[in-house]
Amino acid sequence: MSVLPLVFTSGWASGVNAYAVVLLLGVFGATGLSDDVPESLQRPEILITAGVLFLCEAVADKIPYVDSVWDSVHTVIRPVSGAVVGALLAGQSGSLPDLAAGAIGGSTALASHAVKAGTRMAINTSPEPFSNILMSTAEDLGVAGILTFAMFHPQAAATIAGVLLLAGLLLLYFLVSRIRRFLRRRAQRREEKRLAEQVGPPPG
Repeated sequence: MSVLPLVFTSGWASGVNAYAVVLLLGVFGATGLSDDVPESLQRPEILITAGVLFLCEAVADKIPYVDSVWDSVHTVIRPVSGAVVGALLAGQSGSLPDLAAGAIGGSTALASHAVKAGTRMAINTSPEPFSNILMSTAEDLGVAGILTFAMFHPQAAATIAGVLLLAGLLLLYFLVSRIRRFLRRRAQRREEKRLAEQVGPPPG
């Protein structure tokens, strides 16, 4: 069976939470749940590192504005992770060229990362923090659920991931104005901070 559906699904999931993907795939392979997971993802040091980074993301991802900074840092990490995981999965199964799998995983991860980062910018325009927590929790559960589902029904999981990606891109299109407002506010805060540093504290 072609590994393409799993590559696509893992790419989508990597754009949302790359560390969760590496951790889950490694656990699936180590426990014998899937034969498509390469041994390099099952190594204890990889699982431990992915687990620690996943916990860091689980915290940072739920704090307003911190989540957007975290997303900015991971603009390169998530697509690269999606590409590497896709290439490794292809190399394990031999049913898809590594380069093609890397391109599919990386581009899908980049698209889903753009959706996540964009929607977080829009959410951060709201003054309350609860929407960040709810969105982050939903994303984590979604990644875990769909990736687990992909182990048993890869084609169906890839279809769900594709629908979610398309819906996210459409939502992002309608949220552009809100995202621009968020960027303007952030630039204004930076300018106010810069001016305050130039003026200095009032004389005592």
